[in-house]
Amino acid sequence: MNKRMEAAAKLHGLPHTMPPPVIYGAMVLGLLAAVSFRVLTIVETINPVLVRPLWYFAVVGYIFFFAYRYYITERRRRAILANRLLEKIRGQGQLSGDDRELVAYVLSSLVKSKENINYLFIVAVSLVVVVVDLVLTLYHP
Repeated sequence: MNKRMEAAAKLHGLPHTMPPPVIYGAMVLGLLAAVSFRVLTIVETINPVLVRPLWYFAVVGYIFFFAYRYYITERRRRAILANRLLEKIRGQGQLSGDDRELVAYVLSSLVKSKENINYLFIVAVSLVVVVVDLVLTLYHP
């Protein structure tokens, strides 16, 4: 076990899930960035001047969204590793009250995550945009 990770986990106390406005804000930003990327070809057909601003919005939106997702994933990972939760769950150590709180945090964080909505939305929008782009490509004057 990495001593630095153990010290960092204890120094910062028990982690907590983000408040709903942060969770939903990140989800909306990720969805808007995803839609922006996916409609670029359609926007290019309709109004090419908007392509570059839309592309910048999509890239910057993804930067913030994926930085947030990385932060959340690293918090979960650090909590698990620094406190040896996997070993303890597998019966190789006692679970303390703090350990139980950490397990509750990780599980709660996973349950509250809106990743599944994001993934389904991105798949659906991608399919729609491909069809619309094909139609525009074939039938646009």
